[in-house]
Formats: sequence, C-alpha cells, structure tokens
Amino acid sequence: MTHQEKTNPRRMDIEYAGVAPPPRILLVLVMVAALLFIAAGLAAVLFLRSGVGLTSLIVPALIVVGLLFVGSIGGSILFRKSLPRFFALWIIAGWLVLGVIGVMAAVVVYRNVLAPGQRETAKYYVPIMRFFDPPPDAPYLTLPTPIPETNDISPEDLLNSPLDLNMPSAEVTQPVIRVAQTATPTPTVTLSPTAASAEMTPTVSVTEAAGAPTFPPETVSNTLPASARLFSFRHVKQTWNNCGPANITMALSYFGWQDGQEVAASYLKPDREDKNVSPGEMVSFVNNRTGVRAITRIGGDIDLLKEFLANDFPVVIETGYLFEGSDWLGHYQTVVGYDDTAQVFYIYDSYLGTGENGSGIAESYTTMDSFWQHFNRTFIVLYRQEDEPRVAAILGERADLTLAAEHALEVAQREAAQNPQNAFAWYNMGTAFTRLGRYEEAASAYDQARRVGTLPWRIFWYQFGPFEAYFNVGRFDEVLSLATITIENSQGFVEEAYYWQGKALAELGRSTEAASAYRQALAHNPSFAAAQDALNSLNI
Repeated sequence: MTHQEKTNPRRMDIEYAGVAPPPRILLVLVMVAALLFIAAGLAAVLFLRSGVGLTSLIVPALIVVGLLFVGSIGGSILFRKSLPRFFALWIIAGWLVLGVIGVMAAVVVYRNVLAPGQRETAKYYVPIMRFFDPPPDAPYLTLPTPIPETNDISPEDLLNSPLDLNMPSAEVTQPVIRVAQTATPTPTVTLSPTAASAEMTPTVSVTEAAGAPTFPPETVSNTLPASARLFSFRHVKQTWNNCGPANITMALSYFGWQDGQEVAASYLKPDREDKNVSPGEMVSFVNNRTGVRAITRIGGDIDLLKEFLANDFPVVIETGYLFEGSDWLGHYQTVVGYDDTAQVFYIYDSYLGTGENGSGIAESYTTMDSFWQHFNRTFIVLYRQEDEPRVAAILGERADLTLAAEHALEVAQREAAQNPQNAFAWYNMGTAFTRLGRYEEAASAYDQARRVGTLPWRIFWYQFGPFEAYFNVGRFDEVLSLATITIENSQGFVEEAYYWQGKALAELGRSTEAASAYRQALAHNPSFAAAQDALNSLNI
C-alpha cells in the first residue's frame, strides 16, 4: 500500500467503486426539494382550513412540480460528469413513471372525487381534462311518467277553469312613462318583503303583499317610447354556476353597488355547488343587504319589461337556455334596453357577455319570450325606495300576488289551448294554480305537462311547484320519487329536493330518514329556515 493510499483511504474506496463523489450542490438541492414538499403540504392544509377550494392549489402545484422537474433534469445534465453514468436516465425514467401514476390518479380523482364546480376549475387550467368528464347516467336524461291518479279533472277542465272571481280586485292603473318629479308627494305603497320566499318554503307568498295603489292623474302616460336603453351597468362575468349572484350584482351596479358577485354568492349560496338560486332569495338579498329594493313576480310580458326599462328600472329575468354543448339549463339575464324598430331586447349576459361594443346582446322579442316562458315569465325589478309608487303603478294589478298568479294562469291556459303539446304551458298552469292554493288542479296540470311533451330533466332543480302540489293532495310517494331523482341527477346539490324528500318521508312515517333529509338540506344551506323548522317538529 502506497503512502497516498494510507493517508487517503476514502479515495481508494471511490476509485474502487469507479464513481466520483456527487457534488455538494446536489445534497443542497435534495434538501431544498424536501423543504418545498413540506411547505406545499402545510400550504394545502391552510388552504383547506380556510375554506378555499382544493382546485385553487392547481396552479401552485403545477409550478412546484415544474420547478422540480426542470431542476432535477437540468441538475443531472449539468453535473453529469460527477454523477453515475446512467443517473440522468434514471431521473427521466422515474419522472415518466411518476407522470403515468400521477395522470391515472388525476383522472380517477377528477371523475370520482371532485365536485362539478371543481371539475370546471380543473378544465379551466388543464383543458384536456374535459375528455375525462364522467358521462351522465341515462335515468338523468328523462323524467318519470306521473303515477296514474283517478280524479275528475280533465285537461279540458283545466283549460276552462275560471279565475277566482271572489278575490278583491285591485284598481288597474296606466303605465308610468318617465314622469317628472313634482313637489307634491305621491301616496306611498309599501311592497314589504315577507320573511321567506315561496321557493324556500311550502307557502305561496314570495316577497310582497300589497294592493295596487291609486295615483294622481298627472303621473299617468299612455305612450311608450320606441326604444330605451339603460347605461351605467358594470358587466359581471359569472364564475362557475353563479349566474344568479352575478346578475343581481350586475343589476345592483346600476345603482352604484361596488361589491363583486362573491358578496351576493356568500348570502345566496353558502354551498358553491348549489344548483339553484331562486328569485325570492335574490329579492331577499337585495332588500336586506343593499339599500336598494326589489320585487319578483310571475306572469310578466314584453310590454311590462319595456315599461320598466322606459322608466329606468333594471330587470333580471329567469329563462331557459341551451348553451353550446350542454342540455337545457335555467339561466338569469339582465335586460338593459329594447328597440321596437328592430324588435329586440338588449341583454347583459353573465356568461355570454355584453354584445358588440358593450351595447348588449340583441335578442328578438319572440326568441326571448319563448325561452322566458320556461320559467312562467318570472322577473325581478330593482328600484330605489322613493320610486316604489311608480313601480307599483307599472305593475298595476300584478302588484297583488293573487292577481299576478291569476294573470299567469290565464296566459298559460291560452297558450295550452293554442298548442296542447306545449309542456311548459301546462307546467306554468300548474305553478299558477299552486300559487293560488288550488292544489288538485295544480297536480293535474303538472301531470299533463309530464305527459304531453318532453320537459327538461333539470327543471326540478329550479321550480318546485310539483313537490308542493303533489304533497298537498297526499301524493307522498310521488313527491318522494321526484325528490330522490332530483337529488341523484344534481349530485345532491339542490337543498330544496332534500327538504321535500324529508316532508314526504315524514308523512310516510319514516321520521328518522326524514330527519336525515332535513339535515342534508341544512348542510348545504344552514339558513334554510323551513328545513330547520321541519326538523325541529320531528322532535328527534
């Protein structure tokens, strides 16, 4: 053994192995990578505890993985002379194996773990993930045929059923068109909100209870301008599944509202995946949180929309829509203007945008009305408190909830008579009967709607009149069947379906299951007062 070997045994071992020692920088990089993994884990925990969606971590995760990949490959190439001969190949092979495992795991998680909104976010950052969307199950694409019921109400009876003429009629006034304010105060009519909306409770009252007021003659005009356009809106591009909060925020911006859609969403849909925000809920948000006022009614029409726009009142409508690549969906739109010459309304759409030069998307009167019919021509009008008398005057008899429902019933009867295969006309008839508390007729109208045409399978995400009507005529099995199907095809993100499931189960003597259904509803929306009251009544 030479003197050098005696004094440097470590070198002898290295030469024997035929491998040069790895550089110290490699050890430093490994330690840094370990620290990054630890930091990423802690960040993920903090994100989850803060309530931020898991998909918010996609971009940071991709950045960290990218840096590790580039660093490891670059380092193995840069220090190739100091590393084992096949070290770079081992690194590449390792990344390939991890990549395959990671892709397979990502697809499994994407299809089976992520909620729909999380999948949409994932597709936004990684568009190729859309190829792995889970296919809808076949039962979701159709609604069940109604259970045969024996009653004496025929479709002809429904078409000829008279309005309730015993109800006190409100005085009808002419529309108010751009009336100059005078020093003489006009009578004040209170369109005060009730505690809850019809969509969230089994009652029919939505928001306001008031008769039509009497106005001084000088505030009345019989002429609508040929066109009108409201400005000063701030367009709000909706986030996932958020057209309700986005549109109410957009309409509020006309009055100077500065907050974003997330403020409305936090009130309207505590669960981000909630499939439905009802008009009554949106009215409640406006009236209780913004300093602006709002009302909602069914049974609107084209002339009524024009009257509101001509008087500087923004209107949000609820409508059916067929987006490219999607089945029928419920959708809100903000109406900002009209033009009789072109026969179009101008729409600010939270999904599609504001049209050419921001003037609004032009939609013909006929097209808009045909899709608006899908929601019984529901509208929400926003206004300042001092303008309440003018709003009531434009509403006329529809300021009264009962008369508004009777108007909607009359329209639905006429449209069903004109086209007996129009399922939406029969459905609207059922909704109007339900609002009037005429449940036998309502149930028969809903049955006819489900027989004569193909209703969209998502319709029970948004409109719950059939649950109320069938429940009140004792068809609890039918309520349970429809509620269960709605829960399944919405992946459990329609809390109202859980509520009606609980109501039916309770009537069928299955109290423990009913309590579970109510708790599910409250898990999605802790402010669901009707579900909480129903749960308390079980005494379980």
